Amino acid sequence: MHPYLIPLLTFAAAAAVFTITPGLDTAMTLRTATTSGWKAGLAAVVGICLGLGIWGLAAAFGLTALLAASETAFMVVKWAGALYLAWLGIGLILHPRASLGTAETVPVHDDARAAFRRGLLTNLLNPKVGIFYMTFMPQFIPPHVNVKEFSLLLTAIQAILSFSWLALLVALTVPLGRFLSSPVVVRRMDRLTGGIFIAFSLKLALSRRA
Repeated sequence: MHPYLIPLLTFAAAAAVFTITPGLDTAMTLRTATTSGWKAGLAAVVGICLGLGIWGLAAAFGLTALLAASETAFMVVKWAGALYLAWLGIGLILHPRASLGTAETVPVHDDARAAFRRGLLTNLLNPKVGIFYMTFMPQFIPPHVNVKEFSLLLTAIQAILSFSWLALLVALTVPLGRFLSSPVVVRRMDRLTGGIFIAFSLKLALSRRA
């Protein structure tokens, strides 16, 4: 057996648990897919995974150590992310859409480009993701390996797992498309997701460096 196989499998198992645990990425994916269609849903998933990949790349090259070492850097990114999530959440609660074809003046739009940007920013503006990579991945890096290369490999595994799971959630919304696109469901989904975003905003605002 290859000596690196066990660390890789162990990391994959642990990362899979984190991936399927409901959180902000899950809420955003489900909301986007159910109210804006599968294309926008997949675009959001790609944005989310790209954000994870960028944090993983930064961790591999030690850039996110700045967030763990500098209180100022951590606070800037933390509050930017918290305010962004609060802005999204308040907009969804105050101005929920009545249907998929309604273009309300809210910070959430139907096009895939906006969904991609939303998924990307929610990850890039969350410093806890960077610190998670800095503290979680090293536990699975065996001795006498190229740390950068192995970290990038673990990042790729995490991104693949996240994409697979979130894409599956998008696919599961397709059979329920007619029900999920009804005006009542759209409004309730928007308001529910808005509440979740605000909750995560508060959680992020109250968070501290690990």
